[in-house]
Amino acid sequence: MAEWKKYWDEEIETMPRKSLEALQLRLLKDELDFTYQNSLFYQTSFQEAGAMPDSLKTLEDIRKFPYTNKKVERDRQVAVPDLGDMIAVPEEEIVYVSASSGSTGVPTLSPFSAQDFKEFQDAQARLFWAMGMRPCDRYVHALNFTLFVGGPDVIGAQKTGALCIWAGTIPSERLLFIMKEFKPTITWTTPSYAWFLGETAQKEGFDPAKDLSINKIIVAGEPGGSIASTRNAIEKLWDAKVYDFYGLSDIFGANAGVCEEQNGLHLTEDHHLLEVLDPGTLEPVPEGQKGEMVLTTLKKKARPMIRFRTGDIVTATTEPCVCGRTHVRINIHGRIDDMLIITGVNVFPSDIERVVRGMDELTGEYQIVVYREKHLDKFDVEVEKKTETEISDENLSDKLKNNLKSRLGVRPRIKILPDGTLERATHKATRVIDKREKVWAE
Repeated sequence: MAEWKKYWDEEIETMPRKSLEALQLRLLKDELDFTYQNSLFYQTSFQEAGAMPDSLKTLEDIRKFPYTNKKVERDRQVAVPDLGDMIAVPEEEIVYVSASSGSTGVPTLSPFSAQDFKEFQDAQARLFWAMGMRPCDRYVHALNFTLFVGGPDVIGAQKTGALCIWAGTIPSERLLFIMKEFKPTITWTTPSYAWFLGETAQKEGFDPAKDLSINKIIVAGEPGGSIASTRNAIEKLWDAKVYDFYGLSDIFGANAGVCEEQNGLHLTEDHHLLEVLDPGTLEPVPEGQKGEMVLTTLKKKARPMIRFRTGDIVTATTEPCVCGRTHVRINIHGRIDDMLIITGVNVFPSDIERVVRGMDELTGEYQIVVYREKHLDKFDVEVEKKTETEISDENLSDKLKNNLKSRLGVRPRIKILPDGTLERATHKATRVIDKREKVWAE
């Protein structure tokens, strides 16, 4: 086997923290100046906040500038169709748009200039390379190509030299046929679909761990890839390593990915400035503590994003990785809008998933049903017992309750179901059924 280089871009990936932060400061100054000069929205926004580009002297000075979020993004697009007034280049310079759906039903578009797109895919190749993708690999791209920011990432895979199969979101039986016929070594999908696909293979009479060639599965779209019990379950099912990935259409697409050490997602810090803030006070939290991830683009030209509140709850560390990369590593714990408040306790579905997927008696499938009883919010956890499990439903329910109590601080009602009862997600799973008529008081 050929000897491949360890890093895609060694200078950038292993840059000492002080040098990296100095680079970020230079890029941030240029980004703010470009944004202010070319975006009508940001001109007004900066002026109203009393924050001008020349007021930025340190990275911490980014806190002088106003936030953006999904609502702002959507509102500006509606106010100034079709691309909004956050854009900073003429439409003639925009070569690609991705789109993400929203609660209003209006898709929010994310534009890229030719240079933006080129850097997007170079960063994607870097993340693929860190996960171990090499020219000797065969990669089957099982993500949606229709307006989804992850669709073009197959180009990043091709940049690594891997043989790429542009499958997209095709029926499971067809995808499994491709995997058997062309013997790809790497694929990319959601954690739920990786599990579903493995179960489908077993139902078709073959073992994905023994009868397929997949040795790496990249997952994104759900927090499961950073949940050890979920990752371990998928790895056992496929006999393949699972690598979590984070991409955000609003920002860039190739934001962060796990390296071969599988110990946190490396953020592409030459493209993004990270803040981790308390979602209530919006003050920075100490390194290693949970907070909302806020990202600022450092090179994006078509539509810069300054202090974009992602809604994702993360922890972050600047401790160098064993792999030698110095870029900050994040772990994703859930989303603010997925968070439940039960008797004053913040509960994330991902925390429930950690418990459910960590119990050998359960299939790993689960559903959370939230309801209101006597003005109090409560929730049930519905799980499936494996067919071969001998423990009684009552004892299994008590065990799960106690495990959840230890993890969450609350003890929900448990409903034990037979294996195969819950609907399997073919892509991104819907785990929470909310039966409350009003979540927040007027």
